[in-house]
Amino acid sequence: MRILILILAFLLLIAVSNNQASVNMNPETLAAFLQEQEQEKDKIERQQQLPAIVSVFARHTSRERAHRLAYLCYETTLDTPFKPIDLAELALAETGGHYLSNHAVSSEGALGVWQLMPTRAKSHGYKPAEMKQDDKCAEAAVKELKTKLVMADGNIQKAKRLYCGAGPQARQYELKTRKYRQQIMAKMGIIPSTKGDNS
Repeated sequence: MRILILILAFLLLIAVSNNQASVNMNPETLAAFLQEQEQEKDKIERQQQLPAIVSVFARHTSRERAHRLAYLCYETTLDTPFKPIDLAELALAETGGHYLSNHAVSSEGALGVWQLMPTRAKSHGYKPAEMKQDDKCAEAAVKELKTKLVMADGNIQKAKRLYCGAGPQARQYELKTRKYRQQIMAKMGIIPSTKGDNS
């Protein structure tokens, strides 16, 4: 918002310095300009999440892998309503206890870092074996989240809860994802950590 105000102030200054009584800007041009500024702001906010995600991921896996997974969280959520933190908290809830392993398989058969069931992976155009590839698993997870977002009438929090399923396990899953989100946000300096942080 500050950037937008500065830009508009700059345009006004140019108009005044040229002794123009008013700035005559086409409404479509202004709308496109404002949309471009919002997109740039969104991109910057997404990029600012990455160091915190890497830091929290690195508690569960190697630093190199933490960087790779954090970048996938960023890359696969571009042009979606989801932020990198949304995908990161799901990965941590799903496989954080298993070193964020791409070889993780749940007792129900869910696969990969983001633990997609084989039928769900197939429904998004992926072979179950592809869930061992982090990039494919991340893409499939975002597609699954989009499906859940429709079911949740656009509520991102509900969509993330539905990602796990329904019933009592979904409530526990939500608590787990919230814990990881708070850890990431604490690393960003947004909220105080709810747990002692020695890193």
